[in-house]
Amino acid sequence: MTPQPTTGERIMSATPEELYLDLMKKVLTRIAFGEHLQAIAFPKGSLRGALFGPVQAALARRRIELVKAQTTKVDVRAEGKDWPRDAETMIGLVRLDNLQACVTDVLRQGVPGDLIETGVWRGGAVIFMRAILKAYRDPTRIVWAADSFEGLPRPDAATYPADAGDPHWSFATLAVSLEQVQSNFARYGLLDDQVRFLKGWFKDTLPSAPIERLAVLRLDGDMYESTMDALGALYARVSPGGYVIIDDYGAVPACKQAVEDFRGRQGIADELRRIDWSGVFWQKRA
Repeated sequence: MTPQPTTGERIMSATPEELYLDLMKKVLTRIAFGEHLQAIAFPKGSLRGALFGPVQAALARRRIELVKAQTTKVDVRAEGKDWPRDAETMIGLVRLDNLQACVTDVLRQGVPGDLIETGVWRGGAVIFMRAILKAYRDPTRIVWAADSFEGLPRPDAATYPADAGDPHWSFATLAVSLEQVQSNFARYGLLDDQVRFLKGWFKDTLPSAPIERLAVLRLDGDMYESTMDALGALYARVSPGGYVIIDDYGAVPACKQAVEDFRGRQGIADELRRIDWSGVFWQKRA
């Protein structure tokens, strides 16, 4: 049996670019920090909520929030199974590793096209895309960040029955402003003219987006409607050899159904490969 390299040996053999990107992943997920702050919340309708709710509301008006320190569960964070209070991404290390592999492969193979994520939350994945281009000195490709920057749409069950009862629109934590995402890019020194933003609902912004070709298309829209809107508008622009990544395939049944419906209608036979418990991807062959 060939001895496996130790952690120290892997670090010593890593390139500066790889070390930088590894650090970016650990910081964007906050997995390296060990501890995080969790907002103190009381269930709606509870006695504690009735007692402390007005106090929290008064404090919030003064930009004060009640929080408690918690130890970050490394395995949970690595697999993207929690919603971090302060990290720029919730997709975890495994899906960031996949994103890195896909982007670096299209760079090495010269697959033409830009990079996009539809549904960016706080911007972690698109920040990481821009970091990869920076690390490998690619001055030509654009990173597109498409989002409503207002959260998810209310489900249109009449048109998309699979979305009936979907609660994502009601989650305030998913509504992150464009200004906040831009600020997050700037925090890492990565807000420049190679980053573009598409603000609005996907059905309105993606069909007319000024994107000629894509090398990586990453979807993180949760719902059937959002997934189908993104695939319908952008899949034809993915270059042969490029990648399509679906973040919510294993987490949201409606998203999985949208992917299966789209691939079936388009006759897509490219192998659908699993990333982790939630994410899948395929490489476009033709």
